[in-house]
Amino acid sequence: MLAWAGGDLPAFQALYERHRRRLHGFLLRQVRDPALAEEIFQDVWQRVIAARTGWQPDAAFSTWLFRIAHNRLNDHWRAARHRPPAPADADERVLALADEQTPESELSAFEQRRRLQLAMEELPPDQREVLQLRLEQELSLEEIGQITGVGRETVKSRLRYAMDKLRAGLNA
Repeated sequence: MLAWAGGDLPAFQALYERHRRRLHGFLLRQVRDPALAEEIFQDVWQRVIAARTGWQPDAAFSTWLFRIAHNRLNDHWRAARHRPPAPADADERVLALADEQTPESELSAFEQRRRLQLAMEELPPDQREVLQLRLEQELSLEEIGQITGVGRETVKSRLRYAMDKLRAGLNA
């Protein structure tokens, strides 16, 4: 980021390539709408570009980037005042997926993944967010705290509650 702030365009290209998939995947799993995820993704990168000259390396670039994404998601949810529901035909779509080569064990694994996905969607947004940042982005508790603007202990608490709810949901 410092190199790009100094005018090195290939440095920005390297930053973008290094972080685009993780950021886009995170946003897509948060909003569950490809068009909206793409809109927020573009907005996050526009904010990165706008902050180029004033960026200070107070934290890792990825922490700063995901903090921008977190704030942009909060803006979206505040404006929308609701969490969008899953599509009404979500279960039918899943059942319509045909895979003749899937043995019974793979079907069972698919069902478990689907149950986990549904259970994660039932989590409150703050718990789902810290769980995804920890498990999918492999960020530390401190980094997650910096991104979400809460303390390390709050992050731990949210993770613990999320895991408890997932266990209860999967064992039901």
